[in-house]
Amino acid sequence: MKQIRLIYKRIPNRTLVRYDIVLGEEAGNIIAYSTFEGLRSPIRVDNKIVIANGFYTIYFVPIGGNHDILKVYDQQDRFKGYYCDVLDYVRFEGDTLEMLDLFLDVWIFPDNRYFVLDRNELEDALQHGHIERGTYTKANVILSNMISGIEKGTFPPDFIKDYNISHTMKEEIEGIGHSL
Repeated sequence: MKQIRLIYKRIPNRTLVRYDIVLGEEAGNIIAYSTFEGLRSPIRVDNKIVIANGFYTIYFVPIGGNHDILKVYDQQDRFKGYYCDVLDYVRFEGDTLEMLDLFLDVWIFPDNRYFVLDRNELEDALQHGHIERGTYTKANVILSNMISGIEKGTFPPDFIKDYNISHTMKEEIEGIGHSL
């Protein structure tokens, strides 16, 4: 299986570099697999644990786009929902995928209820001069477009909703031993 080097940047100066497994490309998206490790505590939304160490994700990143979509599963392969990052950019060159996070995130439960996350982080970045007003506006426009799509039933796209990996493929991937 092919690896991808992910460079995930967060303003003002955080950079995460990791290697994930590429599952393929579809509809202009890189599709990859990773597991969550090293979290200090589980991520909760609406008092439910939605991401924890040992959970895994199949993630979709539209090349040249402004968001990603993580399809999150627990250790028992139960689908927990979608975690979507608002991004400034996505660049793909060779075996390297680079993105710049713009703080705002959306969690979408399987029943289509959604929650906007980290709005306070975007506000703080603007107030502390880490981003300009144009970037702040851009992040909010991307978020509004995502919410509009969720409410219309067009986001995430159907090919993402329908995408799954087999148990055999998951075991093969986990045998390689990659983590977030």
